[in-house]
Amino acid sequence: MTRLARFLCDRKAASAVEFALVAPLVFLFIFGMIDAGRYMWQVNQAEKATQMGVRYAVATDPVATPLTSYSFAVTDAATAGLPVPTANFDTATCDNSSCTCTSTTGNFCTQVNNAANYNATAFSNIVAQVRKRFRPVTASNVVVDYRNIGLGFAGNPTGADVAALVTVKLSGVHFHPIMFFGGGSINLPTIQSSLTLEDAAGNVSN
Repeated sequence: MTRLARFLCDRKAASAVEFALVAPLVFLFIFGMIDAGRYMWQVNQAEKATQMGVRYAVATDPVATPLTSYSFAVTDAATAGLPVPTANFDTATCDNSSCTCTSTTGNFCTQVNNAANYNATAFSNIVAQVRKRFRPVTASNVVVDYRNIGLGFAGNPTGADVAALVTVKLSGVHFHPIMFFGGGSINLPTIQSSLTLEDAAGNVSN
């Protein structure tokens, strides 16, 4: 009984056992803090990347080339001097392969949806500007929207009829936490920045 009592009262290596119990929680807390910081850093990088991407997009050729060459007054008989109705052009959404346009009247969206009027170089240049600030981005993560918000006017002789609101959007970008030792990932939230295409110039030809 004396030996048993001594064994039960022996506290040697108690600290090691306590550390073994607490260590996993400590490491999870430390790695969790590191991952939270890395996550917020990447979100901030993505925000800056979209900001630079949209600044580039509004100062260069649009991905949907009809935006700078289409005359709504001439082709769709829209009233010259007035904003282009959203019925003639609402939104054009461009990804890494094509543009999709929405309207209920006129021929503008027919031209935008034509693959021949998709400016792949313009889209690639926007992606390149985004990737300078956030390397994980690929072309499949980027979408460029052109939305008619009532700026500009039909029959503009010196530039685009529609001063569209341009939005560069990032989605589906993966974040790889240290805590996911098996190589798992989570998606960053969809991030976007917008500016108006007020200075878009073009050679109106139809």
